[in-house]
Amino acid sequence: MSAQPPATDHQVLVTGGAGYVGAALVPKLLERGYRVRVLDLYLYGRHVLDAVGDHPRLEQVQGDIRDAEAVRSALQGCQSVIHLACISNDPSVELDPALSRSVNYEAFGPLVRRAKQSGVRRFIFASSGSVYGVSQASEVTEDHPLVPISLYNKYKAMCEAVLLEEETSAMLPVIVRPATICGCSPRQRLDLTVNILTNHAVNAPQITVFGGSQMRPNLHIQDMVDLYLLLLELPDSRLGGKVYNAGYQNYTVARTAEIVRGVVRREMPEKGEIPVVTTPSDDPRSYHICADKIRRELGFTPRRTIEDAAGQLVRAFRSGKLPDAMTDPRYYNIRLMKQVHLH
Repeated sequence: MSAQPPATDHQVLVTGGAGYVGAALVPKLLERGYRVRVLDLYLYGRHVLDAVGDHPRLEQVQGDIRDAEAVRSALQGCQSVIHLACISNDPSVELDPALSRSVNYEAFGPLVRRAKQSGVRRFIFASSGSVYGVSQASEVTEDHPLVPISLYNKYKAMCEAVLLEEETSAMLPVIVRPATICGCSPRQRLDLTVNILTNHAVNAPQITVFGGSQMRPNLHIQDMVDLYLLLLELPDSRLGGKVYNAGYQNYTVARTAEIVRGVVRREMPEKGEIPVVTTPSDDPRSYHICADKIRRELGFTPRRTIEDAAGQLVRAFRSGKLPDAMTDPRYYNIRLMKQVHLH
């Protein structure tokens, strides 16, 4: 990967920088030499960036991406934007469709246009691999039709079109469609496939699999972080207007559960057999994403596995870093959204 390290004055705005991926990304950006500004509502707490809170190149702004003045101020002096902020996952979006539309879609066009006016050179958008909906294709590539089956995925697809329309020689958009992320973060989520299964294996009497036959792609959170760093550092000629799938292991949910069970049994033999119970699911999303394009064009190959993510989580549970893992709303987007009554 012929990426260049940043100039020390390169300012990056990370919207949603205190979220699950953002809280893992921001420290790595600082380590790489970037100046970082985070714009976030901090619904899950200010503490998630405490490890770098006093860093001289970090500025944290508590604000709403729907607030035009907050966005204008946050964009000042930024060369790049990594847009992660959204109401994330289908249940949280369905909880308040009007709110979700305002945050996930209606705020997006103004943000992109203001970024362009502010002199942002590169706008990296975190879309979703789930924009493909349900597909029987053996390999879902980037030119596969987008058939989102939920509001969350629909708004992601609509934002992609908005961003690509704003492309100019002065501002290059890059769209990433990530697989389901797994692993540990300072702002931990336990409502994502691998993380759910690992939590159940360690902290519940059994692993509960909802459905099981659905095919889901996975990607370790540290590989996702590495990809964002790469997308900041590659030359313009490699990136402009591109859309990339980002995923690694495509397995059925049932197969993923077996992999997780194997990791937990190895790490915690005292748990015994760990039963797996399958129940019906009303979530039909199933797709096998192909990430050949990003490997071929950018040289990006994930290096971490589901086993790595599950092992990391087991050690975090065992060391007490994730207390009340089955009940604390901060690990579950939908539970916290029900508490905060965001408008």
